[in-house]
Amino acid sequence: MDHPGATSGQGPTSGQEETSGREETSGPGATSSPGASSGRGATSGERSPTVEVRRRRTAELRADDLRAARELLDDAYGTRFGEEDWEHALGGTHVLVLEDGELVGHAAVVERWLLHQERRIRTGYVEAVGVRTDRRRHGYAAAAMRAVEEIIDATEDLGALADGTGIEGFYQRRGWLTWAGPTFVDSPAGVVWTPEDDGGVLVWRTPTSPPLDLAAPLGCDWREGDVW
Repeated sequence: MDHPGATSGQGPTSGQEETSGREETSGPGATSSPGASSGRGATSGERSPTVEVRRRRTAELRADDLRAARELLDDAYGTRFGEEDWEHALGGTHVLVLEDGELVGHAAVVERWLLHQERRIRTGYVEAVGVRTDRRRHGYAAAAMRAVEEIIDATEDLGALADGTGIEGFYQRRGWLTWAGPTFVDSPAGVVWTPEDDGGVLVWRTPTSPPLDLAAPLGCDWREGDVW
């Protein structure tokens, strides 16, 4: 599941951010960089918030960290975010965006296998991208995605996500490519086509990506709940 939106008060409409604070890194694929985005619209004399972007494996997070992430996602998605969606976000690397020490944004990268032209591709799959509803339109989703892309570039052969934003061009402006071909899942019963997901799957090329035919079929490994 992807983040709920970036317009009409639902997150950034572009990848532009103003930088503030620092980015704290940890976990695979973490690289040092300046801080994430600061709040916009501050008037003269107002203190800009301190923003940190942290990367943590699920096993490194404390129970209260996981609880805060789940509460943020429940706030961002409402009833659309269920227990299976949460389970899909666990077991990989979490990107945590903090404003003055408070969690305001989240994304996760979990490892999956995609199938393309009889080849299995190790893929960093993006899950649970969300921004706290009262902190949207501050560039925090873009800050989280920048860290996600760095993780994928450093550790995987491909990136992928199912675009649930409903916002045309949000990921494409960042360099993500819409998969034009049909999609399927390699289920226990065999290949099952997933036409409801066609046009909604995006991929991110990494330095080690194999040649891709975006018009050819693309499959994913099986899991409970939403397979894409």
